[in-house]
Amino acid sequence: MSGTLVVGYDASDTAERALAHAVDVAKKQDSRIVLVHVLEWSPYSFLTPEELEERHSRRREELARAESAVIAPVKTRLEDEGISVETQINYGHTAELLMKVAKERGASQIIVGRDGHGGFAARFFGSTAATLVQLAPVPCTIVP
Repeated sequence: MSGTLVVGYDASDTAERALAHAVDVAKKQDSRIVLVHVLEWSPYSFLTPEELEERHSRRREELARAESAVIAPVKTRLEDEGISVETQINYGHTAELLMKVAKERGASQIIVGRDGHGGFAARFFGSTAATLVQLAPVPCTIVP
């Protein structure tokens, strides 16, 4: 059974474990991986035009840095293992973007790592894993 696996990736230890799981699944099912890196972004409407331009300039730099430092090495590593991989880097809310990519790519599964940060903050603000489990359009695997 072939398909598409959407993997949330941020170069953390938990993301590496989620990616390792996704690679195992991809090899067994002849699936391709869409590796998604999300940079959180909150536009401020009260900034001056000059401040907005400076912010957009930094945004372009952050995207380029994420591509070269985070995503490109992983893409090369996966391709060397014979895994079909596509990458995507976006600004936004992580869970929302992972769900959007899963819908757009017709994914069969979303795979993310659990960051282990529970407690009050996770209950108050929510977590990516909790949001995906409740709202994702496809099955989700949360890798500890």
